[in-house]
Amino acid sequence: MSDPASAARAAATAWGLGEPVHLRTGMSSLWSVDDEVVLRVSTDVARAERWHWLSGELARRGVRVPRSLGTTVFRHDEWAVARVEHIRGAGPVDWREVGAMVRRVHDIAPGDLASRVDLPWCGSFPHWNLDRQFADLCAHIDAEAKAGMRACLQRWDGWRHVLVESPSVVCHGDLHPGNVMAGPDGPVLIDWDLMCIGPAAWDHAPLLRWEERWSDRWGGGPGTYDAFAEGYGRSLRDDWVGQALAEMRLLVSTLMRVRATAEHPEAGVELERRLRWWRGDLDAPPWEPQ
Repeated sequence: MSDPASAARAAATAWGLGEPVHLRTGMSSLWSVDDEVVLRVSTDVARAERWHWLSGELARRGVRVPRSLGTTVFRHDEWAVARVEHIRGAGPVDWREVGAMVRRVHDIAPGDLASRVDLPWCGSFPHWNLDRQFADLCAHIDAEAKAGMRACLQRWDGWRHVLVESPSVVCHGDLHPGNVMAGPDGPVLIDWDLMCIGPAAWDHAPLLRWEERWSDRWGGGPGTYDAFAEGYGRSLRDDWVGQALAEMRLLVSTLMRVRATAEHPEAGVELERRLRWWRGDLDAPPWEPQ
């Protein structure tokens, strides 16, 4: 069975590109081959094939995204490899402009995209099925950490029902600061693998408490959300759904790290950082996005 690295190497050879160097892995993995090109490797062939159209459509609407470099997708076993623009950080992110771009995404009529792009409901992603996640992973979590996690769910009891009842918009789906880069012409939104339909709070939540109580988890800077909200044209700081999602994203990211550690023990170092916080350890070190 092949892996993303072998798929990236095979695609680079077929396209006459350099040796791939791993950049990051999220829902997809990204591999640099030169200063201009990044290879995006995923198992979602259909989404890879549609990115050329979607990137152009988003750019037309004033949303900066990595440009698709070619319409062809390289197939290697179960993997799909696409060529996209290599975005390199160029200074601090203008969060006001990020908010303005996210508002443009939210203003898109879902029907304008639905015929070309899959737009699942935000709560349908498997990693947000928290009952199933706990059932599958509870044996790998100590009792003290589990108690902290369950207290989180109790604080926001009924969140899924409220989510269902909330008006939905087109969402980026995973708008944390690791998916925003400062490009030469302004901020660029990357990693659209979790694009979906959901309440506006779904995209606000990762930033809502970035500089407040949760800043010691991810190290966000002061004023990040206020600048984002100004550009967006509306603050959801007092929105119940947004506040619920802001905390539960920490729970989801921890459970995903539990699963990753079961498959790759080296991920356990980061998992322990996160479990210490759920145990109520005030000296728990900041988390590191991985």
